[in-house]
Amino acid sequence: MERIIGKHWHHLSSEEVVQLLDTHLERGLSLFEAGHRQKLFGPNELRGKKARSPLRAFLSQFAQPLVYLLVIASVVTAVLGHYVDAGVIFGVVFINAIVGYLQESKAEKAVESLKNLIVTEATVLRDGVKRRISSKELVPGDVVWLQSGDKVPADMRLVESRDLQVDESALTGESVPVQKRAQGLAVDTVLADRRNMAYAGTWATYGQGRGVVVAIGQRTESGQIADMISGAADLSTPLTRKIAQFSGLLLYVIMGLSGLTFAVGVLRKEPLIDMFLASVALAVGMIPEGLPAAVTITLAIGVKRLAHRRAIIRKLPAVETLGSTTVICSDKTGTMTQNQMTVQRLSTGDGLFDVTGTGYEPLGRVERAGGAVSKEMSAGVRQVLAAGALCNDSLLTQEEGVWKIQGDPTEAALLVSARKGNCPAEELSPKMPRIDVIPFESDRQYMATLHEVRDRGENLVYVKGAVERVLELCDRQSGAGGQEEALDRAAVLQEAETFAKDGYRVLAFAQGGLPLAQRSLASTDWQGRLVFTGLQALMDPPRPEAKAAVAACRSAGIRVKMITGDHALTAGAIAAQLGLGPTPSDDKKPLKALTGRELAELTDEQLMAVIEDVSVFARVDPAQKLRLVEALQSRGHVVAMTGDGVNDAPALKQADIGIAMGKAGTDVAREAADMLLTDDNFATIEAAVEEGRGVFNNLQKFILWTLPTNLGEGTLIMFAILLGIALPITPVQILWINLTTALFLGIMLAFEPAEPGIMKKPPRDPRQPILTKALVFRIFLVSAIMAGGGFWIFDHIVEAGGSVAEARTIVVNVVVFVEVFYLYNCRSLMQSPVAIGFFANPWVIFGSIGMALLQVLLTYLPLMNHWFGTAPITGVAWLKVLALSAGAYLVIDLEKRAGPLWARLRSPSRDQIRGRDGAK
Repeated sequence: MERIIGKHWHHLSSEEVVQLLDTHLERGLSLFEAGHRQKLFGPNELRGKKARSPLRAFLSQFAQPLVYLLVIASVVTAVLGHYVDAGVIFGVVFINAIVGYLQESKAEKAVESLKNLIVTEATVLRDGVKRRISSKELVPGDVVWLQSGDKVPADMRLVESRDLQVDESALTGESVPVQKRAQGLAVDTVLADRRNMAYAGTWATYGQGRGVVVAIGQRTESGQIADMISGAADLSTPLTRKIAQFSGLLLYVIMGLSGLTFAVGVLRKEPLIDMFLASVALAVGMIPEGLPAAVTITLAIGVKRLAHRRAIIRKLPAVETLGSTTVICSDKTGTMTQNQMTVQRLSTGDGLFDVTGTGYEPLGRVERAGGAVSKEMSAGVRQVLAAGALCNDSLLTQEEGVWKIQGDPTEAALLVSARKGNCPAEELSPKMPRIDVIPFESDRQYMATLHEVRDRGENLVYVKGAVERVLELCDRQSGAGGQEEALDRAAVLQEAETFAKDGYRVLAFAQGGLPLAQRSLASTDWQGRLVFTGLQALMDPPRPEAKAAVAACRSAGIRVKMITGDHALTAGAIAAQLGLGPTPSDDKKPLKALTGRELAELTDEQLMAVIEDVSVFARVDPAQKLRLVEALQSRGHVVAMTGDGVNDAPALKQADIGIAMGKAGTDVAREAADMLLTDDNFATIEAAVEEGRGVFNNLQKFILWTLPTNLGEGTLIMFAILLGIALPITPVQILWINLTTALFLGIMLAFEPAEPGIMKKPPRDPRQPILTKALVFRIFLVSAIMAGGGFWIFDHIVEAGGSVAEARTIVVNVVVFVEVFYLYNCRSLMQSPVAIGFFANPWVIFGSIGMALLQVLLTYLPLMNHWFGTAPITGVAWLKVLALSAGAYLVIDLEKRAGPLWARLRSPSRDQIRGRDGAK
C-alpha cells in the first residue's frame, strides 16, 4: 500500500484510483480494513519535528560572542568581590536568554495551528453505510461526501461532482471558488489547476461531490507545507548578524590587548597578581555591558510605537529588519486586494459603463463615460443587471452594519452591481418568481433560470456564463434602447478579449421569452434563440491605499514583487494598477511576469538571472514561493514576505521578516510570521519600514555613543601599565560608569524620533557594517579626547600633591561628563542637535540631569566614597571637567560640519562633469 502514496492522482482516471487504493465506490472500506490502514498510516493529523529539550533550548541562548563577553565580565566582577555588579551583569544576560527562549517555539506553534486546520468531521462510507466520523480516523481509500459548507478533511481525488465549488484561496491564492469535475488531467497540471482534486483545509462553497481519500496527515498538501515550515531555517536578522560579527571582533581585540598588557607587565618584573588584576580591569573597561540591554530596550520601544501604528511584532529583531528590507514579496489576494469580487465594467447595447465602488457594500453607481446614468436606467443596462440579479443563487446580507455574502463571491458581485444600478434582486424576484433552473456546471459553462412574468404574458429565460458558450445560445443582440438587432459575434468576442487582457473575469448574459405554458427548461427549443444582452467584467480590486504604499516603498528604494497563486493576466493587471515594477526609473518598461509552470522549468542559475527584473510571479505553489524567497536572499537581499494564507506560511518563515494579516490571515500564517498587521492594510508596512529604519539609526547612535567610553577606559588602563604608573581609574569605577551611563544616558537615545527624510533614502546595504569609516573615526576621536584629558588631569592633580583617590574621582567625572555632552552629538549621526530640535527628545535632558546628580552623590557621599574609592573634589576641578567636556562637544560638532564639506571638495561638481562629458 505504501508504494502508491505520492502518485499523480489528478492524472489517473477514477477507475484507476479505486483500483490502486483497493476500495469500492458503493461500499467503501470495511471496518476491519479501515482499522488496519489506521495502524499502517496513523491518524490524519500533522506531526511536528522533534523539538529540543527546554533546557537545551534555553542554554543555546548563551552561545553568542557578546554573551560570552558579558559572562566573562560577570565572572571577573564576582572574582573581584563585587557581587552586586556581577549580579546586574548576569541578570541582563539571563533576561535576554529568557526572551530568546520564548521565541524558539514559533515553528512548532505554526505546525500546531496546521493540525487544528484539518481536524474536523467527515461523512464517510464504511461497509456500505454513511457515517460521520472525526477526520483523524480517515485513511487512504475512504470514500467521502462533500457538500456546501464542509471543510475538506483530507486530500481527495474527486470521482463525482454535482456543481461542486471549492474555495482554495488559502492554499493556492485563487481569489474565487474553483469549479470541480471528475475527469482526469494532464500529469503536469499545476496545483491550482487540478480541478479533480480537493485538498485538506479548503472549503466547499457550493454543490456536492464525492471523492476517494488519497493522502492524509503529513502527506497532504497542508502536511507538506508543515514540513517546509519546520524545515525552513531560522535566519538571523541583519542586526543580529552585524552584532555577532562586531562582538566576535571585539572579543578577540579585548583578549589580545589584555594578554599584551599582562605580558608587558610580566616582562617589566611587575607582580603577577597586580598584572592579572590590571588585565582584568582592561577587559572590564572595554566590554560594553549595556549593549544587549540597549538593543532590547530600543527594539521594545520600536514595538510599542508600531503597535500604535497597527502593527504587532512577535519577534523583537524584526523591528530592525524592517528598516533594512530591500525587497517586499507580497501575496495578492487579501493583501494587495480586498478579496471581494467587484463588477467594474459593463458592456451593453447602449455602450460601455463603469461601476463605481468596491467590495460587497452596495455603495456606488453605474456611469457612462461623460456622466452618470439617471435613475431611469437605460433598457440595455437594466437588462444585463437584471440577468445577473435573477440568474443567481447567492445572497447579500447586512449584519451589524457589515455587508456579507452567502454563496459564490462572483454571484455576490452581480447582486451588488444590480443594487448600484437600482435593480436589486429583492425587488425583482417577487415580480418575476423563478420556476425552473439549470445549475452551472463546468462542462456546460452556463447557468439558466426560468421566470414567470405575467404582466408580459410570457415566461422569461435568463442565462449567464462563459462568453463563447452564451453566444452559442443566441441569434440576436440587444442594441441601443434595448432594441433587438443581428448578433455581431466578432464584436462581442473582441470586447470580451479586451476586458480579459485588462485582467477582468468576464461573464456574458442573455435572455429570451417562452410561452406561459412552458414551465420547464428541459426542452432545448429555446437554445439558439436568445437575445445577447451584454457583458459584466469583474475583478478583485486593489486596496485603495495599496497603490500609495507601493509608491512610498519604491521611493524608499524598496522593490515590491507580487507572488500569487492567481492567474497571470489577473495578477499582471492588479500589479499594473498598483505601479509595480523593477525600479521607479523603469516605469516605461513593460511589467514582467512569470508563471509557476515557467518557473518550474528554470534552473536555479536561470532564476537568479531573471528574478531581479520580474515583478509578478503567478500560479505558483507553496514550494515555489519558498524558492523565490531563497533566491532573493541568495542575491544578498533582505526579504520581507507578506501574506495571509496557508500557502504563504513556509515563505513567511523563511523570509528575513514575515508579515501576516491579523484579521483575514489564517492561524498558520500568523504563527509563522514575525509581524502582524492588525488592520490587514498593506499601507501599514510603509509605517513599519519607517519605524524600523529609525530603530536601526537609534541602535547605531547608541553604539557610536558607548564605544568611545569603552575604548577610552581601555586606553587609560593600558597606557598606565605601559608607563608603569598608578591606574587612573579602577575596575569598580569602570563598572559604575558603564552601567549607570548606559541606563541614564545611552538608553535615552532609544526614544529619538525618526529623522526627517528617512524614507527618501535607499535601504542599507546588508553587507555594510554597523559603523562606517567616518563613524569609526569619530569613535577614535572621542576616545582620544577622553583618554588624553583623563591622563592630563590625573597627572596634573597627582603632581600638585592631590591624593590618588581625588585624581581618580576627577577622571571618572571627565569620562562621565564627556559622555553627557557627547550624547547630544549622537542624537543625529550627521546633524547638529539644534538642527533636529534640541528639545525633541526630552528624555535625553532628564537622563543628563539624573546622571549629574548621581555623580554628585558618587563624589561627596561618604558611603559611595567608601564603596568606589572616590573622594570630594574642588569647584576648580569641576570647571576643568566641564571645560574639557564642552570642548569635546565642539570638536565633534565641527567634525560633523566638516564631513559633508570635505566630501563636496573631493567630489567634482555637476558643471565639471558636464564639461568632461562634453569634451568627450
